[in-house]
Amino acid sequence: MIEITILSVLQGIAEFLPISSSGHLVLGKSLLGMSEVGMRLDIFLHVGTLLSIFIFYFSIIKRIILKMEWSYVAKIVISAIPAGIIGILFKDQIEEMSTLYVGCALIFTGLVLSSTKLMPAREKGVSFPIAAWMGIAQAVALLPGVSRSGMTLAAARSAGVNGEKAAEFSFLMSAPPIAGAALLEILKACETSAEAGAVQEASWGLCIFGAALAGTVGYLALKLLVASLKGRWFWIFGPYCILAGVLTICLS
Repeated sequence: MIEITILSVLQGIAEFLPISSSGHLVLGKSLLGMSEVGMRLDIFLHVGTLLSIFIFYFSIIKRIILKMEWSYVAKIVISAIPAGIIGILFKDQIEEMSTLYVGCALIFTGLVLSSTKLMPAREKGVSFPIAAWMGIAQAVALLPGVSRSGMTLAAARSAGVNGEKAAEFSFLMSAPPIAGAALLEILKACETSAEAGAVQEASWGLCIFGAALAGTVGYLALKLLVASLKGRWFWIFGPYCILAGVLTICLS
């Protein structure tokens, strides 16, 4: 119960703050002595954070649907293509990356985030080329230890996108990959459920608890991230990622 609570809080915080949820889950499991938590819990944690996106941006999603803003939807589709291709082609290689690599990736994330301090504040919106650029950044973030929100927001900032608009698009564009990853995990779980020696899964009750906690913490993390973009202190997550990366390497 304690371990699941810690992992749920980590997922909620790190899924949206630019500090890499995959990297922190690897680090959390290492510190807690947990090699596996089961695919069921992983799926529920991702679904919990996915729901927090829909709740946080409900009014915007409602506007897009009611006003039929198909160009916005098309930008989201375009942004999802690079991650979809890379995820399908290199899924096994990505999953096999070591803890040492995760530490190095966290340091890389920290350097990218720190560089945003030097980027001038501008007020552009998300165009089709910028959506594609953010999609490439999202594909890079499939690597464990590389922050998805960190990469996409840094890409948006480098293109001069307004902070709030960048955050809005960054998290709405994350919905298809998160949902796709959850679906792949469900299919994988169906294939391996009958195999002998499979890891013991967390109970349904604990999974629901973890999803609710991850979603609640994720909602609060979204509010904090938007505030960091408004206040132009987004870059401070960079030094933290560098320190987390060094700690991960030391523990590997």
